[in-house]
Amino acid sequence: MTLVQWSDQDFNVFTINGLEPRMTALIDIVRPKFNQLGESFSNYFTVQLEQEFFPHVAKHARRKVNPPNDSWVAFAPNKRGYKAMPHFQIGLFESHLFINLAVIYEAPNKNEMAQRLMDAPALFEELPEDFYVAGDHMSDATISLKEARHNDDIPRLLTRLQNVKKGEFIIGKTIDRDVAVKLTAEQFDQEVEKTFAALLPIYKTMVHHS
Repeated sequence: MTLVQWSDQDFNVFTINGLEPRMTALIDIVRPKFNQLGESFSNYFTVQLEQEFFPHVAKHARRKVNPPNDSWVAFAPNKRGYKAMPHFQIGLFESHLFINLAVIYEAPNKNEMAQRLMDAPALFEELPEDFYVAGDHMSDATISLKEARHNDDIPRLLTRLQNVKKGEFIIGKTIDRDVAVKLTAEQFDQEVEKTFAALLPIYKTMVHHS
């Protein structure tokens, strides 16, 4: 397994002005790490879920003017794409790194997935309090799981996922850049695996995986 260690240089890519300069830095500096993570964790999911998973490194190909504020590698059991199904991600914003499970608005059967999760609220009680939930994959705004439990944000977000065309549901963990750059490659690998292991029951429920 190829291990990845993060540096300030990786996060600083998102401070570079201009689409072309930022994309050049992203491709040269960050994308090789996403490719390495893609290889190792697609194997992890293939073993854990007994179904072949494929890595999808963000290309940001549709962008013509505005440079991306984040980038990622996603994992899904489809070689051609991931947006139409629940998918796992490892990614970066300038301020933090994220490890999550997401259902975004392209998923055609998100109504059923939302209902399965609403029918299994105990799943969320078993997750660490430092996890987060969110309702927009384009934004870095998150709600801590501790706060979400107190304010009933999980049923609210799942209801929105079910009833609103643009509704999304993201759950996972963030690591502030100051912490991320101090992790050894082995520590980061363990953190990712521990996070994904905690999210697997959510994924299995979403997709009705026994």
